[in-house]
Amino acid sequence: MGRFVLYLFTVCTAFACTYAVLPGLSHIFGKYLLDRPGGLKKHTNAVPVLGGCGIFAGLLIALFAIRFTTQFPSGTLHSLRGILLGGSIIFIMGLWDDLKKPQGLPIWSKLLLQAAATVCLIRYGIVIHAISPVWISYPLTFLWVVGLTNAFNLLDIMDGLCTTQSLVCTLGLFIISLPSEFIYVNFAALALLGAGAGFLPFNFSVKDKIFLGDSGSNLLGFLIASLGLATSYSYNSSWGFLAPLLIVFLPIADISFVSFARLLGGKNPLKGSADHAALRLQANGWGLKYILAFFTLAGLLCNVLAFMVTICAPGWVLPILAIPIIAAVVWAKYLLTLGESHAR
Repeated sequence: MGRFVLYLFTVCTAFACTYAVLPGLSHIFGKYLLDRPGGLKKHTNAVPVLGGCGIFAGLLIALFAIRFTTQFPSGTLHSLRGILLGGSIIFIMGLWDDLKKPQGLPIWSKLLLQAAATVCLIRYGIVIHAISPVWISYPLTFLWVVGLTNAFNLLDIMDGLCTTQSLVCTLGLFIISLPSEFIYVNFAALALLGAGAGFLPFNFSVKDKIFLGDSGSNLLGFLIASLGLATSYSYNSSWGFLAPLLIVFLPIADISFVSFARLLGGKNPLKGSADHAALRLQANGWGLKYILAFFTLAGLLCNVLAFMVTICAPGWVLPILAIPIIAAVVWAKYLLTLGESHAR
């Protein structure tokens, strides 16, 4: 089969599997994994938090299916094993956290498990290669993985926001990884893309609503962080390694804003509050569709900038990087003017 057909097969298989298994999972396990109203949560009824289970199932089935229907170049599956092993740890951590809600897992245990998952990546050669020596690159790899895992977890504050952002980021990673010989990154990205898309109809449903859950949001963040490290992203520019940073710029900017806003308000940055950008917009009259459209468009623009970095001359890198940074500063100042009363 041609490469395009295999890519299409991967996306469709992941989508179909996630879409097919979620109703059954909700029927069998929904009563054990429920997100109940209260606190910052505005929904009125208890909702199953099984989105992560469906996405993980769709991802695995699609990757196993493509593995046994084609031949991967020698050695390309080695790193994929590290991603799946670390992803399994993160998924189990999130599932355990969902089961223990409303208290959830202690922060120290989450960080410990996230560190273990990062060690799996490093063990299989998935690390920041653009920086050396290893005593610098390994800690930075840890910060990258743990930071993005928690950034996507923080994005899971309204229907579709975390998942749509993961789809945008995954699409960007797939596009800029196409020239690479590490084709497992392409297939893993497409499997994640299809699985996430397969979950969205249930997240937006009124009758059969399912939430992503910590198992899903943490898994999405970890996998995107892993794929961002997994390959070389440019043969044309020595600055191509910055492309993944631009692709995930929006989740990074969001977690940075939330932390800054909480510190500015004298709050614990690790404790939940309604300081999220999306919640401030919602409290200021923005509807869900407009918020999702805005975040999606902003993410796509970051993808365009990431692609430009992979092909541009070195002299253009700093101006390109300045665009999202300046935009983020202006946006943060605007959000802060909304005031804390609007964020509640």
